[in-house]
Amino acid sequence: MKAFNTFDAELRRNLLVLFTAGLLFWSSISSLLPTLPLYIDNVGASKQEIGIVMGSFAIGLLLSRPMLGRLADERGRKILLLIGTIVAAIAPFGYLATQSLGLLILVRIFHGISVAAFTTGYSALVADLAPTETRGEIIGYMTLATPLGLAIGPALGGYLEATSTYGILFLFCAELGFVALLEIIQVTNPPVQTQQQTEEKGRNFWQILGTPGVRVPTIVMLLVGLSLGAVHTFVSLFLKSTDVDFNGGLFFTAAAISSFSIRVFAGKASDRFGRGLFITFGIFCYILALILLWQAHSVMFFLLAAIAEGAGGGTLISMMVTMMADRSLPKERGQIFAICIAGLDLGIAIAAPLLGIIAELVGYRDMFGYGAVITSLALILFLTQSSKNLSNSLRFALGLAPDAYALNNLKVRSDEI
Repeated sequence: MKAFNTFDAELRRNLLVLFTAGLLFWSSISSLLPTLPLYIDNVGASKQEIGIVMGSFAIGLLLSRPMLGRLADERGRKILLLIGTIVAAIAPFGYLATQSLGLLILVRIFHGISVAAFTTGYSALVADLAPTETRGEIIGYMTLATPLGLAIGPALGGYLEATSTYGILFLFCAELGFVALLEIIQVTNPPVQTQQQTEEKGRNFWQILGTPGVRVPTIVMLLVGLSLGAVHTFVSLFLKSTDVDFNGGLFFTAAAISSFSIRVFAGKASDRFGRGLFITFGIFCYILALILLWQAHSVMFFLLAAIAEGAGGGTLISMMVTMMADRSLPKERGQIFAICIAGLDLGIAIAAPLLGIIAELVGYRDMFGYGAVITSLALILFLTQSSKNLSNSLRFALGLAPDAYALNNLKVRSDEI
């Protein structure tokens, strides 16, 4: 936390308000992780239909991210944070108003816009504020809002689902989103040069995606998104189908505590040892979590899977954001973040319906086994393609070489990032 002491009082206040808003926002979103699949199941949906509704959330993310990324670079980061919290405050009323699967899909798509807007704006704003030499540490600390919210939200959501009505649950989610909006109103944009303030024309979506420094991380995130979507959509239902006495909300809470614990030191350590080592570790943890779920027959296996899943998210996503910050200029940072994280969105969008079909055919258990195989492909890709050639990729992925695409590496041309 020493890096925060170097900031002036106003900037520290800005970060604190932003962190609080992030905590409230993620508590709102995550309170539905263990409960919404049960609600959809309660209205009579099949496993595949549950997957389609839950996966529709990622469709909203995927369709809106490119536009929102450009908006962040042209109009500043705060407008995205406002959009994200407004949608988070409105969307829960949609679940409350209908039990029609078609309308639930539309509400879920709309709700997905909230995460697309908030995460892009939040990540870009924190990266703008963080000095290069302590970027990993600052991003690591500021992204602690996510696992904290993911610890609080599912526990409260699971409690409300068990002790009251779904109506109370959805109203609670909306209230958290509204209070997050009140916090975001107090945030001020930093003086960052935007695309509108420079005569140089920015690159479009496909030009940015076509560069290897962005394309490979995006594909890695897509493959990881497949397994992440499987866990978030089906783990509560898998637990319900077994004789194991372990609540889905507790699974996500344990994962969030694990994610929080590892972020405390991973961000600062990455400033010293590089981002590649921690990204490799994060992907490996996801693979381990899926293997444990595949073999789970007791509370201990589910608990270990939750810890591994949390450790994966705590390192992979925050370190991927930090690596993309290293590889981007502020005037394109919103778009680059949006494109890379859109890979995760697409993976989640595909995961729910695709793996829902697999779950119908072979059951939840073997579905997680297939997820482990898919995530292994992401690890192989990162180990072999994360830098300019195989040797450099392996060295970077194992923490033995710097990032060849980072902007502080003078050998990198702007058209290579």
